[in-house]
Amino acid sequence: LGFDPVEAVGVDVQPGKAGPEAAARTARYAALDAVAERLGAIGVLLGHTLNDQAETVLLGLARGSGTRSLAGMASTYDRYRRPLLEVTRAITRASCADLGLAVWDDPHNADPTFARVRVRTDVLPVLETALGPGIAEALARTAALARDDADALDSWAARSYAEVAGPDGSLDVAALAELPAAVRRRVLRLAALAAGAPAVEAVHLQAADALVTDWHGQGAVSLPGGRVAARRYGRLYLGTQFGTGNVV
Repeated sequence: LGFDPVEAVGVDVQPGKAGPEAAARTARYAALDAVAERLGAIGVLLGHTLNDQAETVLLGLARGSGTRSLAGMASTYDRYRRPLLEVTRAITRASCADLGLAVWDDPHNADPTFARVRVRTDVLPVLETALGPGIAEALARTAALARDDADALDSWAARSYAEVAGPDGSLDVAALAELPAAVRRRVLRLAALAAGAPAVEAVHLQAADALVTDWHGQGAVSLPGGRVAARRYGRLYLGTQFGTGNVV
């Protein structure tokens, strides 16, 4: 295509607890970031298609994830752009054929070991047969609507967090209780992350939320990274627990 400079960058993937797909994704983006920084690139274009978006939404739905996960992949974030996110995979293949561009298929894309491949080869075709054509397009529209909702709720939660948090980072329980559940749990997530709890999941937020909405004198609840959430004198504290049960 006449691009210059062109680099093909290899990466070593060391699968961790999250599995080989997540490890490969982390390594891939690390390599893209490194090259973009070195070349002074103002943007990085990714090749995800509408079908990739539909698969992402179905995987999020199967995990019982919230609105943010159902929102799928963003068309733009940081330096990354996905210009083909509203284009089907069939059209990208046909376009390459028309342009005489050879398409390379990653063999992992046909390996049923991976959940995404099973969604692509088994689940989506069954849905198309049972419900009619256009399932991928409908799922992509769902992602766009969910993203709008998630963005609005995240913005509301950020404002509410600033209002209910004290100088020490503790949260006003009465003010939290007045918030809708979707906003309140987002506030709790922001507070947990600020307290140093990594990878906060729904189960952790539900337990912390019970300290606000189902209070009957229970003790502190555990959060990732050795952090806890505890209610004291009308405030919710998130931090590190010591032997005495204090939270700082």
